[in-house]
Amino acid sequence: MAWLVVTLSVIVIWIASLCKIFFRGTSSSKSAILDDGEKKNVMFVIAHPDDESMFFSPTINYLSSNGYNLHVLCLSTGNAHGMGSIRNDELHRACAVLKVPLKQLKILDHPNLQDGFGQVWGHDLLTNIIEEEVTNHNIHMIITFDNYGVSGHCNHRDVHRGVLKFLQTNSGRNIKAWELASLNIFRKYLGPVDIWLSILSNKGDPSRAIIVNEHPRKSFEAMAQHLSQWVWFRKLFVSFSSYTYANTLQRIKP
Repeated sequence: MAWLVVTLSVIVIWIASLCKIFFRGTSSSKSAILDDGEKKNVMFVIAHPDDESMFFSPTINYLSSNGYNLHVLCLSTGNAHGMGSIRNDELHRACAVLKVPLKQLKILDHPNLQDGFGQVWGHDLLTNIIEEEVTNHNIHMIITFDNYGVSGHCNHRDVHRGVLKFLQTNSGRNIKAWELASLNIFRKYLGPVDIWLSILSNKGDPSRAIIVNEHPRKSFEAMAQHLSQWVWFRKLFVSFSSYTYANTLQRIKP
C-alpha cells in the first residue's frame, strides 16, 4: 500500500508541475531579466551543437516570445567523432525551430577550439572571439554556462571562463551576463517537479531568475533536429531533465 501512495503522489506532483508549465508558464523573476523592458540583443555562448536545445531552451523560448533579438555563438562544430559538418547542419535546423534567426547563428571551427574531453580551450582566445561578436552585433546581454557547466564538461567550463575574462577586461561596456546554474544529480533529473524547488530555493534573490519553459514541446522538437545525437539515452535525458522545463539563471558578477 505504501508504494501505491508514493506512486500516486509522484504522479500528482508531475501533473501539477506540467500544468504549471502549460497553463502558467512564466518567469518568476521577470524584472531581473527584462530590466527596463527595452528589447535588447542577447547572445547565447555555447560550446557544442545541441547545448542550446538540451540546456538553454527554456530561456531561448522565453526571450524569443518577449521580442528579444537572439544570437547564438557556438564555439565548436562538435567534431569529436568526425561529424562536425552534420552537427553544423543540425544546429541550423534546431535554431530554426527555436526561432533564432539563422543569420544570427555563428558556428566556429577553430583548430584550437575542438570538441572533446581533455581539449583545453584558451581563455584569451575565447575572450577575443566573444569581444568581436559583442562589438559586431551590439550585444547587451550574454547567457552562458556557469563554472561547472551543467555536466562538468571541460569545454563548457572553458566557455564560462572565457566569458568571465571578457567581462573582467571590458567592465566599462556595461554588458550584463547570466550563467545557467548547475543542479545536483538529484535535482537534475526531477523533470518539471524541480520547478517548485527552484522557485522556493531562490525566492527573493534579485541576482537569480527562474525561467519556466513556455513551450516544452518546442524544446523536444529542437533537440530532435540533432539526429546524430538523438539516441535513446538522450531522449530519456530530455524527458526527465530539469533543464527541459526550467532554467535558473544567476547573474555573473565579475
